[in-house]
Amino acid sequence: MTASTPDLAPTPASSPVERSSYWALVWLELSRNRIAVTGLVAIGALFVIAVYAPLISLNQPFVWDAGAGRSYPFFASLFNRLLFENAVDVFFNLLMVLSPLYVAAYAALRRRRISAGRVVQLLCALQVVLFLLSAPERLLGTENPLHRTAAVVNYRSEAERLRAEGKHVTAIFPLFQYGYRETDPANGVKPPSRDHWLGTDTEGRDVLARMIYGTRISMTIGVVAVFIYVSIGVALGSMAGYFGGLVDNVVSRMIEVMICFPSFFLILTLAALIQERSIFHVMFIIGITSWTGVARLIRAEFLKHKSLEYVQAARALGIPSARIIFSHILPNALSPVLVSATFGVASAILIESSLSFLGIGDLTVASWGETLNTGRLEGKLWLILAPGIAIFFVVTVFNLVGEGLRDALDPKLRS
Repeated sequence: MTASTPDLAPTPASSPVERSSYWALVWLELSRNRIAVTGLVAIGALFVIAVYAPLISLNQPFVWDAGAGRSYPFFASLFNRLLFENAVDVFFNLLMVLSPLYVAAYAALRRRRISAGRVVQLLCALQVVLFLLSAPERLLGTENPLHRTAAVVNYRSEAERLRAEGKHVTAIFPLFQYGYRETDPANGVKPPSRDHWLGTDTEGRDVLARMIYGTRISMTIGVVAVFIYVSIGVALGSMAGYFGGLVDNVVSRMIEVMICFPSFFLILTLAALIQERSIFHVMFIIGITSWTGVARLIRAEFLKHKSLEYVQAARALGIPSARIIFSHILPNALSPVLVSATFGVASAILIESSLSFLGIGDLTVASWGETLNTGRLEGKLWLILAPGIAIFFVVTVFNLVGEGLRDALDPKLRS
């Protein structure tokens, strides 16, 4: 009689699914949604275009030699404030230059078994610090290499002029040899051609170049504006839901007052009151007028979680309220906020485009809404289709990702 063999089947505790974290399960569900994954890929492609826009379109060559010696104007022009006036361009140019170092640092820190989230936080903090250091003209009594002011030379036009005179010019340009701020009134409102793939606007600016650099504005306005109003909504909603009583009444009344005003008309009014608007004013206005939805979501989640056992145990142990709010309850209450934030990015992009379309945006940036308004005024189809399709595409992909994330966070829909 043979002895029975022991049951070698793994216990449920050793199953990889059981040992997976909550966010790993969410990512697994999201990765099964092909439409959402396609949206993520599209967002990644837009981010790459935003970061490496100067490598795609700029009138500054990588290498220039007109007989007086070889120079490299491209790299020096990235931080020239007369060429890239807006701080958004400086931020992305700095990110483009440092991206190889960031990739190497990420790989090195990951080999030390530091979590991917912590590494990303460190690199983002470093990027913000370096961006802030690029603002002053001088650092420690010396010229700031990240803040230059030099005369802007249109090397493409210069190369054409020298070659017309029979001189030899060696120049290696980006893929498209036009800057988004380069004007040529003689070629204003030209239809698409071999030189200008999407035509030109009333000032002779290349529409394709403005569409490429407009990606930077759309991505920035969405992320920063959403970060502002999510921060406000999380702070107020968590206090209202956790403390209740007078705090809850005050925050709830604030939410009700804000909801009474039509948000878009409130944004229009605030934007019109600012004499010299910048893209950061637009971000701030969108942020301070859109926090009510997040606050209501967080308040409801805190009202549900504060009566659960793990919160009662934390209170019994004498853990401070601030730690209970931000370390215990908030991580478990963020799921609906992430979905709202994803949809909010698309909404913020649409609001900024609407403001620019109405002429209340930042006139110094390459906004898709401004180009769309130019097409409406001039009645030119190419000036309407290019920004219109771009706005529709970006808003659609963010909404698709938001819907996929909403399904992935819903445990009832998990397979």
